[in-house]
Amino acid sequence: MKKIYIPAFIASAILIFGSCKKQLEYTPTGVLSSSALTSPTAVEGLVTAAYAGIGNGDMIGPIYSMWAYGSVRSDDAYKGGGGTGDVGEIDAMEHYNLVTPTMDAFVSRTWKNLFKSISRANVALRAVTSLADAAFPQKKSRLAELKFLRAHSYFTMKILYKNIPIFDENATSDDILQLSNDLTWEESWNKIAADLQYAVDNLPETQPEMGRPNKYAAQAYLAKLRLFQAYEQNTTHKVISINQTRLQEVVALCQSVISSGKYALSADIANNFLPETENGSESLFAIQFTINDGTTSGRLNYEDGLNYPHGAPQYGCCGFHAASQNLVNAYTTDAGGLPKFTTFNNSIANLNTATVDVRIDHTVGIDGHVYKYDNTKVFSNSWVRDPGVYGNFHTMRNQQLATSSSYFKNGPFMGVAKNYDIIRYDEVLLMQAEAYIELGQPDKALPLINQIRTRAAASTGRLKKMDGTFASNYNIQPYPAAGFTQGYARTALQWERRLEFATEGQRFFDLVRWGIAAQVLNDYISVEKSRRTFLATAVFTAGRDEYLPVPQSEITFTKGLYKQNPGY
Repeated sequence: MKKIYIPAFIASAILIFGSCKKQLEYTPTGVLSSSALTSPTAVEGLVTAAYAGIGNGDMIGPIYSMWAYGSVRSDDAYKGGGGTGDVGEIDAMEHYNLVTPTMDAFVSRTWKNLFKSISRANVALRAVTSLADAAFPQKKSRLAELKFLRAHSYFTMKILYKNIPIFDENATSDDILQLSNDLTWEESWNKIAADLQYAVDNLPETQPEMGRPNKYAAQAYLAKLRLFQAYEQNTTHKVISINQTRLQEVVALCQSVISSGKYALSADIANNFLPETENGSESLFAIQFTINDGTTSGRLNYEDGLNYPHGAPQYGCCGFHAASQNLVNAYTTDAGGLPKFTTFNNSIANLNTATVDVRIDHTVGIDGHVYKYDNTKVFSNSWVRDPGVYGNFHTMRNQQLATSSSYFKNGPFMGVAKNYDIIRYDEVLLMQAEAYIELGQPDKALPLINQIRTRAAASTGRLKKMDGTFASNYNIQPYPAAGFTQGYARTALQWERRLEFATEGQRFFDLVRWGIAAQVLNDYISVEKSRRTFLATAVFTAGRDEYLPVPQSEITFTKGLYKQNPGY
């Protein structure tokens, strides 16, 4: 979150996007076309618009906050809100029931918003390319930045929809309308990877302005892409092999970031979720938001605006994104301070007596526990909107206190100027660990995973109640070297990713990448529906529910050129 001293290139977007006939024909309106731009200043305006584009989602068309797509569709969280009919499309996602054509609000709007961001990048790329190097000394870096931004949007589309059309700035309107979404697994990932490789090759190691990606951010993002690509899927989304060459690329890319010495884990994981400590040592790339920037309400993140405790007097709305009982149970530990991999969900955890991982109190709102690091306002069950349906837990990582300088209430909805991390150093460590494990080198993964656990254990400074005690009984220890086989290490890695990024929208995509979504989620439902009866009819169908449907409006518009995903 920035105040008025934010660098100009990330300030509130002044370019207004108009309506379009269809997403692939999208063109910014109210601005000069790229062919009319001749000055570096005007071109920089288009670059600014491209940066703004990756943060231009909304509550029903999110493009960076994956709380609905990646958290509620997983075992981390329930939809929440005022019952199952409140924003029913997310309820349909939670039940894995997006097969009807009426389910077209979130799904189609996110598609549209992502293509808007891609179009902004392409317009800016054409404009930057048209300038001579001598007239625009920043040309090489700006081209690389724009390709990084475009790759980010395409990557998001890929993990959401899988089968997507991919085109660059050289495609004409006629070209675009003839492009199919029927690409092979390798073709689609490699097209996106080419943009990130260009960014790796052409971005500086250090940027003069906060918020621009550097070489290491591009390496980390390329590592993430190659990690997803390594788990090769067939046409029905089944993981059929794990590409060892891709894993070696992940190791090399992550090692470059780690050995640069530019990044480190924050001393307290809380620093990742507070505006006062954003853009710190752990943040490789984040979408920048603003407040007090001379505009009425700043440039804020509203994608998480539904996800505040409903009954809390400082908020008043809306109670979405409730932590699941399964997630709460997953934070419990055994007597040795390790996760209870096989028994964690045998019963409802008694949080008064159980020992837990510290990260539970950075993630879940629990009655009587410090909420969002303010011990004068502990979480209360009275803050929960519909406990009869969704239970009494809430989420908090991407929420801010009403007293925060980053917070702004716009009618019933909340926006915040806390920057939104796209990739952090903790993920770099865990990506490298995952690659080592799948390469048969779990001994190299162990110290990386234990760095994450050691930091978690030390992250208690903001969790004390007013009387100086903790509401939870913390016990989290490093994994021992003895018995850290490939199979055990794989389980540990998957567990650490869940607890480290819980409710941040990564869980569902991890399960799909590993090829275990159907197994894990149907096991989750089989138990959770006895605790939350609204899940009684939920079932995950393998070969369909790993991805969202391609919006029917797009298939109709292209006269069937776009192929629908299997099962829809």
